[in-house]
Amino acid sequence: MVDNNMNRWREQMNAQQEKQDLKEFTPDELLAFLAGMGKERFRCEQLLRWIYKRDVTDLDAMSDLSKVLRAELRQRVYISDWHAAAVETSRDGTRKYLYRLADGASVESVRIPMDNERWTLCISTQVGCAMGCAFCMTGSFGLTRNLSAAEIVNQVCAARKDGPVHNIVLMGMGEPLHNLDNVVRALQILYAPAGLDYGTRKVTLSTCGLVPQMAELGRRITVNLAVSLNATTDAVRDQLMPVNRRYPLNELMAACRSYPLPSHRRITFEYIMLKGINASLADARRLVKLLHGIRAKVNLIPFNEHEASSYRCPDEDDMIAFQTYLLDHGVVAIRRASKGQDIAAACGQLKGKLATASAEQPP
Repeated sequence: MVDNNMNRWREQMNAQQEKQDLKEFTPDELLAFLAGMGKERFRCEQLLRWIYKRDVTDLDAMSDLSKVLRAELRQRVYISDWHAAAVETSRDGTRKYLYRLADGASVESVRIPMDNERWTLCISTQVGCAMGCAFCMTGSFGLTRNLSAAEIVNQVCAARKDGPVHNIVLMGMGEPLHNLDNVVRALQILYAPAGLDYGTRKVTLSTCGLVPQMAELGRRITVNLAVSLNATTDAVRDQLMPVNRRYPLNELMAACRSYPLPSHRRITFEYIMLKGINASLADARRLVKLLHGIRAKVNLIPFNEHEASSYRCPDEDDMIAFQTYLLDHGVVAIRRASKGQDIAAACGQLKGKLATASAEQPP
């Protein structure tokens, strides 16, 4: 399997040097590209349906395109097709995928079973991450590069080969708003009615709190917003999330209050609970005050412990007390079960695990 994947990577690298990837085009860009070739508008929807609804990447298999059009397209474009280099499956059904990119870099995504027999896919937006959050293994790799729109979308296309994906969260490796242009283009592809056809309610973007980019995102496209909060004081958040030194809590919360939310939607605040750091009742009281005036819900996430981190998950009683205080004070607070604990399911763990194994193999 590894040899086959290596061959595909080499083929895609060679193709990228000479041709354009059709998965890199937003619907409007594809329409303009085809118009430049002198082709009819309806060809755009035909291609989108073949690529995204039918998962066809071979132009010759697109039977309702003329032979002339297929031949012309083959001279100018290719269609990328991803296959996981490694997959781990948890007892609870969570699946973690590692994808090797054409330049040899790698990223992860996670397919997560939900309680209502639906599936959520967590996808990456960068190779590594520049934000340096203390509790996040991805941050320990640093930032290698941004993912292209096609590389973001291909994680969805590849995961759908395993079964339906009902919801998408941009919460994997990387900070989505640090790659804003490519993320917006990827969202336009995900939303295309003739293509993957995800509604804006089905896609959530998570940010550590890049305040100017939050405002720009809200101006450019509609998407559910999640903010990785994780602390109720600047002192603690400075320690956990270096971005807070640039955009402290008062600026972040002001940006949340001004974010253009569609009707009947809330901003999700992700709160990774860390023993002895941010899980006290005093933290719960401060959190209620911070969220005043914001249409919000809080996802309480027990820390997924791993050997590379000294942080630990709080005791069960402390997590229950924290959630109860929020609920009693009118804050929607959901306790998120930690999925995939028996595999390398936290962001960056599978990448780190395989890198370690490779380094330990004798030459």
